[in-house]
Amino acid sequence: MKKTLFATPQDAEAAFYEAFVKRDLEAMMEVWSDEDDSYCVHPGGARISGVENIRESWRGIFAAGQELRFSLRDSQHIHTMMLAVHSVYEHITVSGQSRTPQPMIATNIYQRTERGWRMVAHHAAAAPASVRSAGSPEPATKTLH
Repeated sequence: MKKTLFATPQDAEAAFYEAFVKRDLEAMMEVWSDEDDSYCVHPGGARISGVENIRESWRGIFAAGQELRFSLRDSQHIHTMMLAVHSVYEHITVSGQSRTPQPMIATNIYQRTERGWRMVAHHAAAAPASVRSAGSPEPATKTLH
């Protein structure tokens, strides 16, 4: 199967979230690198490494059938010639739920390949309470690392 060419990391990221919303496993895997050193961390989950394991994790998420909508806010990007790191706050709406889930902080890492930009890592975790209540992060007063 021929993979879509993503000309920019932003194109790959848009395709990632579109596939997520549509629960389209094939479109999701189009975004991901074919390299087995790719990894994914879903909120509250362990690190999942390797293309087939990543595929199975998305298959399970999509099988749950939740209709999600994403609003990305407060994006920060670091771009080099071969690598792009995007840190975003994912504000998620779940169809049929009156309560809005807490935002997630996601780090999406893309690598330039001979077939365009591909995701090599996605790590999402629950945002702290200050983001949930105010909509934007507060500076940390104390950090562990």
